[in-house]
Amino acid sequence: MQYRKLGRTGVEVSTQCFGAMMFGSIAESDQGECERMLYRALDAGINFIDTADMYSRGDSEEILGRALKGRRDDVVLATKFFNPMGDDRNMRGGSRRWIFRAVEDSLRRLGTDHIDLYQMHRYDWNTDIDETLGALDDLVRQGKVLYLGSSSFPADWIVEAQWSADRRGTARFVCEQPQYSIFARSIEVDMLPAARRHGMGVMPWSPLAGGWLTGKYRRGEPTPAGARFGSDGIMGASPRGIENDPSVPVRYDAVERLTKIADDAGLSLTHLALAWVGEHPAITSTIIGPKTLAQLDELLGAADVRLDAATLDAIDEVVPPGKDMPSINHLTGNPSLQPENRRR
Repeated sequence: MQYRKLGRTGVEVSTQCFGAMMFGSIAESDQGECERMLYRALDAGINFIDTADMYSRGDSEEILGRALKGRRDDVVLATKFFNPMGDDRNMRGGSRRWIFRAVEDSLRRLGTDHIDLYQMHRYDWNTDIDETLGALDDLVRQGKVLYLGSSSFPADWIVEAQWSADRRGTARFVCEQPQYSIFARSIEVDMLPAARRHGMGVMPWSPLAGGWLTGKYRRGEPTPAGARFGSDGIMGASPRGIENDPSVPVRYDAVERLTKIADDAGLSLTHLALAWVGEHPAITSTIIGPKTLAQLDELLGAADVRLDAATLDAIDEVVPPGKDMPSINHLTGNPSLQPENRRR
């Protein structure tokens, strides 16, 4: 396992981050099994853990809290707020009112008195960023939160948040968590350069494109049970069915070409995809989100893999720099694209 500084902070984090989204009803609810996965990751050198309040409606945080008793100080613990946590319309977003409640709920579930990295899960287009950063700055001053981060922010709002923090003298976002994989490269155009200019760490989610870059989806073969894009998966299949989704044949083509590149490099497709994400100089730590111990062991095996220039060039031929594969959704939720905001 390698370690890198988290942006301009003095904190060193492992180049793999254990993502606990699968803890809870979404995938694995057994406390013992979750602890076995977590402890295996810690024993392998991972010291960075990421979750969110919304994962299994708080269950992921609670499972983590119980598992980390006695080991809390060994890890850099990150969680997130923003998404709805109840039917009340104010139990969500980036308002001061919700942030103050959300952080207390997360602290209680995690069984800790502070959160190392508190991230805004999505940008709140309906709340002034000054209000959000002002509330988060108060949490830093109170010692409940040590560092602030964002997730799935468009590049212009990353810059806007940095400008707001500088103008008002508040704590700033030190890390961004975007979607990034061989299939999702558009952030190379503006988001990654913006993060580098502002000295932010970057911890990508979905480096395996929801399982596509493990090779589990194959042309002419049934979708595996429980796969994220299957009919019973957490991402859900296309309403047309995965075999009738127009983006799928292009993805099959790419997977077949990438599998050949991986074979030529003596790697599994999974290791190729994870190593590729880590090769970008803007990337600090790549989130891995296993459902089982077997999956975790496979993911951990990529920690020390490096790719040579010829392999990187071959991957660029499949998905060019700065481009996304069809049907990639970066979840920015930009309302300016809605008809009422673009029609006279």
